[in-house]
Amino acid sequence: MAGEQQAAFPPAIFLMGPTASGKTDLAMALCEHLPCEIISVDSAMIYRGMDIGTAKPTAEELAKAPHRLIDICDPADIYSAADFVRDALAEMAEITERGRIPLLVGGTMMYFKALLNGMSNLPSADPELRAQIEKDAEEQGWQALYEELVAKDPVAAEIIHPNNRQRLMRAIEVIRLTGQPISSFWQASSGNSADEKTSDIKDYTYFTKWQADESADLPYTVFQFALAPTDRKVLHERIRMRFLAMQDAGFLDEVRQLMGRGDLNLDMPSMRCVGYRQAWEYLSGECDHETYLNKGMAATRQLAKRQLTWLRKWPDVQWLDSNNLQMVLETLKKSGLHTTFNSAN
Repeated sequence: MAGEQQAAFPPAIFLMGPTASGKTDLAMALCEHLPCEIISVDSAMIYRGMDIGTAKPTAEELAKAPHRLIDICDPADIYSAADFVRDALAEMAEITERGRIPLLVGGTMMYFKALLNGMSNLPSADPELRAQIEKDAEEQGWQALYEELVAKDPVAAEIIHPNNRQRLMRAIEVIRLTGQPISSFWQASSGNSADEKTSDIKDYTYFTKWQADESADLPYTVFQFALAPTDRKVLHERIRMRFLAMQDAGFLDEVRQLMGRGDLNLDMPSMRCVGYRQAWEYLSGECDHETYLNKGMAATRQLAKRQLTWLRKWPDVQWLDSNNLQMVLETLKKSGLHTTFNSAN
């Protein structure tokens, strides 16, 4: 940002990166040198009872450096990007008011984008049109509406379950209001062009309850860092070792407890989290243990690839090849941030 903006807005730090890149360790080290407070930007760590499979910080780590916005939802809850923007802004304001620096750490890139640039503006709900859609459903059946979605927006139809009436109605409403498929709005939000693969969109569409009106840029001077090994093989090995360590830590028992609740299923966002779906399928007898491990690690590698795809398109970000605390501090020092806050720490 320009100097005038830096003087006008309080500072915030974004520490982004793919899964297993070492973001938590670097964030905690940064807290020892600057008066930072961590806000988690992770769509899986929000859920209570999902600790091992999300690589949630340990109790010891949380005692040393508390993380905000973890354990804030039940796994049966739906939590949108709009919800995150609301909650993150509130946490950032509270941290800033006490003269400290919000340090936002995680790999859910849709959350970062929504916070940084505002929410994508889908058209507002139209009560009359919704009433007509409900009438059509009563007269023709919900399956007819789903077939309309298949015909007019096959990308959304692949993602939205036919029995999810709320999302189905919203998708039909957007089509009838604008003449455009709702997936085109998702693509615009994700930075993908229409002819790109939709896999990047799928993992984020359960955050799109786009009823928020936020459109302004984030009122902070944001320092952005992306942490990722240059050698992809290094990241893949970290993913493999961490996934195997999760097994030793009791991950399958964690998933058994979640399955035993009786109110969760694989259509829910929480159970679509990487690792949990594969564990659920294994515990349901759909595959053997070796297949489960291979699927779990492959899904985690695919997640990391998608996260890196987002980051490669990300503007104004400084890349870190490793847990390079000194490079972060030097960058902040050059900006004047380190000097300003050094005496306060």
